[in-house]
Amino acid sequence: MSGALVLDSEALSKLSRRHRDMTVWLDVARTLDLLVVTSAATLVEARDPEVPQAAFDHAVSLAKVRPVTEEIARAASKLLAVEGLHGHKYAIDAMLAATAHLEHGDVTIVTSDPEDLYRLCHRHIAVEPI
Repeated sequence: MSGALVLDSEALSKLSRRHRDMTVWLDVARTLDLLVVTSAATLVEARDPEVPQAAFDHAVSLAKVRPVTEEIARAASKLLAVEGLHGHKYAIDAMLAATAHLEHGDVTIVTSDPEDLYRLCHRHIAVEPI
């Protein structure tokens, strides 16, 4: 793999609804041989009761779901501290950013919260709005 496309909750939610924007992003990932990744915490945030379970499960199956380990939790906590952000509001974004930091190669996060993730991600990670 030459890198990763990391999905936030809105990206995963749009993927489960087969939104055109996400179809394009998946095509880009395939073309560039990027691994599609998300955080296990993102699955909880992305779950919309209006989306059939089968559609959500299919969307999740298209990504490698990274666990929230103690290492990820500690890294996320440090990212929050550096930026002066509170975990109550930014916990899942911080866990996603910490997950993205562990990916190799070119890493892009697709997100509905680009401002927050710009703050939480190292500069070598591209943050793209959806």
